[in-house]
Amino acid sequence: MEFESYQTIKALHIIFMVSWFAGLFYIVRLFIYHTEAQAKDEAAKKILSDQFEIMEKRLWWIITTPAMILTFVFGFWMLFERWEYFFETPAGRWMHIKLAFVGLLLVYHFVCQKIMFDLKRGKFAWKSNMLRLWNEVATLALVSIVFIVMLKDSMNWIKGTVVFFAVALGLMVAIKMYKRFRTKS
Repeated sequence: MEFESYQTIKALHIIFMVSWFAGLFYIVRLFIYHTEAQAKDEAAKKILSDQFEIMEKRLWWIITTPAMILTFVFGFWMLFERWEYFFETPAGRWMHIKLAFVGLLLVYHFVCQKIMFDLKRGKFAWKSNMLRLWNEVATLALVSIVFIVMLKDSMNWIKGTVVFFAVALGLMVAIKMYKRFRTKS
């Protein structure tokens, strides 16, 4: 395959990956609002819940899931085109780690889908604070995947692990600060 064609496939992979992450970030935000709407009076709760269900359904089936599918299509296409590099040389070992994180992200995707189905059925098992923490899991996956791809084998895994946990800790502190700020206002 020509270099330009491979780069086009890579660009499409990145575009759909960004769209997939945007959908994952926003869907959980909608879950938070949907859950918090349950504390409203009955009329407001009904109106808000109906609206959030429509927004969740459209976001999930029109943007998030198609973007996930297309991310995989173009990702597998790239793997197929460079199979020897990624799976038959030591230089491609980073791809195995990236694919493990992508597998975890896929699990995250389908847990979000289950949450959406539960909310539609009126089952609110997740509190808004837990959903806020859940939302940060996608952020950690994004940080991990980008660092793995950009640094490949040059990455010092000890430093990478420290950065990963520093980002996680920073996100947790930010959530706590936001929660305190929100309860004061």
